[in-house]
Amino acid sequence: MKKFSHSNKTNQKTENLKISIIVSQWNNTITSNLSKATITTLIKHGVLKSNISKIEVPGSFELIFAAKKIAKSKKIDAIIVIGCIIKGETPHFEYISNSVALGIKDLNILLKKPIIFGVLTTDNIEQAQDRSSGEKNKGIEFAISAIEMTKI
Repeated sequence: MKKFSHSNKTNQKTENLKISIIVSQWNNTITSNLSKATITTLIKHGVLKSNISKIEVPGSFELIFAAKKIAKSKKIDAIIVIGCIIKGETPHFEYISNSVALGIKDLNILLKKPIIFGVLTTDNIEQAQDRSSGEKNKGIEFAISAIEMTKI
């Protein structure tokens, strides 16, 4: 398997990739930052802006249905789902986090295109802010993962 690379080399294959990004509106400040970094990184690595589509869904749980629908109805090479689930005082965090992770895992097994899991699961808002800003912004990793997975 090819070694993971952070190079900025544009090539014909990257330029022609069609990537769909699905973003949860819940915790919008965080997901918006992740989405921006994802799109910027895709473009930086040669994906044409016109080949990147983005839709929003209400929350992280809805990412599963949207990813399945897009994967089955549109000609795309990869999907990146972006969400943020912050732990609260009830077990809701565990139910949603686990369900979303398993749902995206199931889609990766069933569908013929990669779906990148870009859902932050954090203990608090500070952790989420840290992982969605600056050089630590996980959106950068989501984009690179999508590009790399289309090569397999």
